Amino acid sequence: MEAAARAVNLVKTYGQGDTVVTALDGVSVEFERNTFTAIMGPSGSGKSTLMHTMAGLDAFTSGEAYIGGTALSGLSDREITELRRDRLGFIFQSFNLVPTLTAAENIALPTSIAGREIDQAWLEEITQRLGLSQRLGHRPSELSGGQQQRVACARALVSRPDIIFGDEPTGNLDSNAGREVLEILRHAVDFDGQTVVIVTHDARAASYADRVIFLRDGRVVNELRDPDMDAILQVMAGIEG
Repeated sequence: MEAAARAVNLVKTYGQGDTVVTALDGVSVEFERNTFTAIMGPSGSGKSTLMHTMAGLDAFTSGEAYIGGTALSGLSDREITELRRDRLGFIFQSFNLVPTLTAAENIALPTSIAGREIDQAWLEEITQRLGLSQRLGHRPSELSGGQQQRVACARALVSRPDIIFGDEPTGNLDSNAGREVLEILRHAVDFDGQTVVIVTHDARAASYADRVIFLRDGRVVNELRDPDMDAILQVMAGIEG
């Protein structure tokens, strides 16, 4: 079965000559469909760079990244923008909601920009499941951090994307709100056939995943399947030691 996304010998450098910094050093990895993957590693290991390059948010220096069978290097800026809009969902640490729009308008925004009709039955199911039905008329400033991130989750889920990328999606949340978000993502994989990839520094968050990939110095150095917190912490201690 074709991977939802994959990197082949992906390299990302910044600067030139003596000042060059290698953020990704020949990374090859696949993200399987209908799977929840977490990417971990010390600060500066390249985990966010890996996600951003694979999601078309940042250019890479060499190698290749694919969404399904689509090679990103062959796409124009417009085509990259359309791919992100039409095939990917995003959840960020800072929520990235438009402050002047209601929760309902924020959820519908990417689909509206794409010129597509919202599936109202699916929208209602998602917002009810995420406990947002009574909050759809509220603007972000009228919502708690956990509620804002649930709006961001609904926005990512409503278009049924090929893959959802999360960059520290629980980083700004307390433990209860963070757990809610992780359970939403776990449910999306288990019951909606969704594919989820998150970057996280939190072993508890990573323990919700089917698989954890560990980076150090821009390279994949380890991975765990069906991880638990103790195993994740043990690997991280070895990487950081």
